[in-house]
Amino acid sequence: MANSATINTEQMAELLLGIARSQLAVADAMESAKSGFKSTHLRGQVESAARIKVNRPVTLADFPSRLLLQMLGRNAPTLEEVAKDLRALIDSPAEEPGQSR
Repeated sequence: MANSATINTEQMAELLLGIARSQLAVADAMESAKSGFKSTHLRGQVESAARIKVNRPVTLADFPSRLLLQMLGRNAPTLEEVAKDLRALIDSPAEEPGQSR
């Protein structure tokens, strides 16, 4: 019999925050090897993945990239902030079929 595990919002937020910290560590290592890497190469690509410049609501698919962008800034988000944002995304009403976010 398969054992199914469940994860709550706070645990998911903690996991996403840990992943973003790992991604930031890689970005910091690249920055150490090549000064200006984050601002010249990384930020634009992450903004593209986060769909920052697209005028539409944030989706769960955008959330990890947006979290990394916050980590690249001066004030990293707290676990409570990430959990709150994640809850808001999960609780937001789903769009009608055929509509894209």
